[in-house]
Amino acid sequence: MSKQIQSIRGMHDILPADTAAWQWLEDQLRTVLQSYGYREIRMPIVEKTELFKRSIGEVTDIVEKEMYTFDDRNGDSLTLRPEGTASCVRAGIQHGLLHNQQQRLWYQGPMFRHERPQKGRYRQFHQVGVETFGIAMPEIDAELIVLSARLWKVLGITDVTLELNTLGSTQARQVYREKLVSYFTDHRGDLDEDSLRRLETNPLRILDSKNPHMQRMIEQAPALADHLDAESAEHFEKLKSLLDHLEIKYHINPRLVRGLDYYTKTVFEWVTSSLGAQGTICAGGRYDGLVQQLGGRETPAAGFALGVERLLELIKSSQEATHTFALDAYLLTMGDSTLEAGLKLAESLRSQLPTLRLQVNAGGGSFKAQMKRADKSGARFALILGEDELQAGQVSLKNLRDASEAQRSVNYEEALNILSA
Repeated sequence: MSKQIQSIRGMHDILPADTAAWQWLEDQLRTVLQSYGYREIRMPIVEKTELFKRSIGEVTDIVEKEMYTFDDRNGDSLTLRPEGTASCVRAGIQHGLLHNQQQRLWYQGPMFRHERPQKGRYRQFHQVGVETFGIAMPEIDAELIVLSARLWKVLGITDVTLELNTLGSTQARQVYREKLVSYFTDHRGDLDEDSLRRLETNPLRILDSKNPHMQRMIEQAPALADHLDAESAEHFEKLKSLLDHLEIKYHINPRLVRGLDYYTKTVFEWVTSSLGAQGTICAGGRYDGLVQQLGGRETPAAGFALGVERLLELIKSSQEATHTFALDAYLLTMGDSTLEAGLKLAESLRSQLPTLRLQVNAGGGSFKAQMKRADKSGARFALILGEDELQAGQVSLKNLRDASEAQRSVNYEEALNILSA
């Protein structure tokens, strides 16, 4: 017997018992995003590798170690998307959505990174991304943060904290980068292997190191806030003022730098203590230079992404109620003639009640066997159509979840009204 084929490590099936929670979450996200005027865009899962090398940065961990990259039959290097912003920008440039326009867009779908699988971190994971283009002022930064804060209210999540920082302009950050390289070079002996690799390529990421042996040395490193350009400092002060006015609490984290090269000015993360080491559930900021970097005209931009799997874990840990798929009714038929009439009745009910979740027994079986299936289905009502009911133009209705309610026969119109209610 051949060995059973298993799913790829870090890429999980989402089973029927779990999809109801996913659908509920997706519905809540869609409703909130549409209430702010954001429109959905859908991009391919596979892109040219060059897109991510130019956007994320060739010396980042994602590009160097984590991307799923392959050559297709034409010899082109293609990559399963590791994040969505670059794809969204590429689509905006390609289809003329960005120049001299304001856009508020969102998307959802799977992303792929070859990481070590652990709770809340998978090789295929799902993100919802929110992107804005053509708005340079800090009010759009505030809107993105307020929108995400509203999501937590709608989802019933309370254990989240907003961390905020500014990276300044590209030019100011270059000056700061040189100071960091000088400082960390003087402390080379205190750097771990990852930090030594980042020293010449991406020294800002050293500030984000979780190595406890390096924390004291990192805390004494030059502060980015001391090297901000005037425009970025003013932008950040205005953003903080807006958040204060909107009563959004935040914590300034001067070590928050984000893992992608394209960020400028505002960066933020929503973090929780309920998920262990994988505590970031939503992260974003401004990336004013990315559109031009990918071949478009200079366009201000800002956005964020949230991890769906982590969000679902957080919802489970913070709420007692679970979201499950439940049938409204299960239709039993007794005999060939009632099967035909039952199928026709079911279609009539579905036509008149489009949201009705009605399942018809299939595969025959005795009355007892069919009732077992009805009960196991989780349906609230059993609709029973036998020869007697068929002759009388009626259906028997039994409440499977309330034993005190007697089974009764009703005509089709009454059945429709009961199911509608």
